[in-house]
Amino acid sequence: MRVAALLRLSSTVASLVLASACYKSPPVVIKSPPPQAKKQVTPATAVVVSREVLVKHGFSVVRVEQVGVTQVIYYRRGNNGRGRGGGPMEKMVVRPSGQIVVFESTPAPVLADIKVRLGL
Repeated sequence: MRVAALLRLSSTVASLVLASACYKSPPVVIKSPPPQAKKQVTPATAVVVSREVLVKHGFSVVRVEQVGVTQVIYYRRGNNGRGRGGGPMEKMVVRPSGQIVVFESTPAPVLADIKVRLGL
C-alpha cells in the first residue's frame, strides 16, 4: 500500500515537471531605445559656454588663445571677497575631435555644468 502511494506520488511529480518543461514562457527580450542624435557643438560655442560657466562658478577668465583648431582658456579663482587677489592661473583646453568637442583639464563640477548647458 505504501509502495503504491509512493509510486503514485512520484508519477504525479514527474508529470508536473514534464508539463512545466513543455510549457515554458518565451524569454523576455528587453529592447534598448534607439540611439539619440548627438548635438553638433562648435568649438566657438563651447568656449562661450565655458566662459559663462567659469564665471558662474567664481572663476575669472584671464584670456582665450587659439592654437590651431584647439582653444585654450586661461582662468584663475576669484578672490572670494577676501581681497587677497586671485588664485594660481590654470588652463582648460577645448579641442574638436571629429564630430564632438573634447574638454581637457576641466574641474568636474564645471564640466558637468558645461555639458548640461551644451545639451551633451
